[in-house]
Amino acid sequence: MDEVDEEALSEPHVVIITGMSGAGRSHAADVLEDMEFFVVDNLPADLVVELVGRADVGDESRDRIAVVVDSRGGVTVEQLDETVKLLRQMGLRTTVLFLDADDRVLIRRFEESRRPHPVTAPTLDRAIALERENMLEIRGLADIIADTSNLNVHQLGDRLRNAFARGFPERRMQIDVTSFGFKHGVPRVVDLLFDARFLPNPHWRPELRPLTGVDAAVSEYVFSFEQAGEFLEKVEDLLDFVIPEYEKEGKAYLTIGVGCTGGRHRSVAMAEAIGAHLRGHDHQVTVHHRDAGLGDGHANQH
Repeated sequence: MDEVDEEALSEPHVVIITGMSGAGRSHAADVLEDMEFFVVDNLPADLVVELVGRADVGDESRDRIAVVVDSRGGVTVEQLDETVKLLRQMGLRTTVLFLDADDRVLIRRFEESRRPHPVTAPTLDRAIALERENMLEIRGLADIIADTSNLNVHQLGDRLRNAFARGFPERRMQIDVTSFGFKHGVPRVVDLLFDARFLPNPHWRPELRPLTGVDAAVSEYVFSFEQAGEFLEKVEDLLDFVIPEYEKEGKAYLTIGVGCTGGRHRSVAMAEAIGAHLRGHDHQVTVHHRDAGLGDGHANQH
C-alpha cells in the first residue's frame, strides 16, 4: 500500500466546482458533501474568500470546503482567477474542478429533466452555446476537467472519490487512460492523444472480431507485430519523461487518450498495456474503454 502523505491529508482544502449547466455540478457537490466537505451551492465567486474566512477553514472541525460557482451567480474569469490567487495566498490548497459534456448530451439531459437553462436565450442549443462561450476562459483555469458525456452518476462519483478522498495521497497526480474510436469522435477532455490506427486491425480476423482488446487473443495478435511493441515503448518513454515534469508543475489530473477506428481492439489493447506500465511505476491509474461495449463495470482502477 502506498504511504499516505499525512501533511497533504491534513492540509486545508478548498474545491471550487464550476462548469457547464447539466454537466453534473450538483452531483459533484453531493459526492463531496458525502466525503465530509462543507458544501455551498450557487455562490458568487467574489464572495468565496469571505465565506472561507467565516467558515474558519483550517480548523480541524471544518478543514475541507467545496463551493459551486457558475452561470447562475454570473461568474467571470477575472473573479475566479482573483479568488483562487487570494485563497492560495492564504495558504489554502485550492482546486478548481470544471464539469463539461458534449452539447448533444447537455441538450438531452435538459430535455429529460424539463428544467430551464439558467442562460436566457431563444432556444436551448443557443443557451448552451452562449454559456460555453462564457465558460471558455474559466475552463482554462481548471486544475481538473471532468467530461461527463459518457459517465453515469456512479462513474462520476468514483472519479471524484478517487481524486479527493482522504485515503489517497492527495498531491499525487491522478491518471486516466481512455481508449476510444475515432469514428465516434475524440474525447472532449484529453491531454495526450495517441493514434493506433496504423496497426494491423483485428477486426478483419473473423475469429477476433467479436472480441475486444481486453481478451488475450486480441492483445496477442496486436502485439505480435513489431511496430506495436515499438510504438508502446516510445509512448512509455514519453510518459516516463513528461509525467514527473507535470507533477513538478502541480498538475492534478492527466488524461491519456488512445484511439483506433472503432475503439474495440487496437486502442483497448494498447490502453491496457499503457495502464499496466504506469501502475508498474507506482502511479495512480484508471483505465476506461469508452467505445468497446464492455459495459459500465469495466474500468480498471488501481
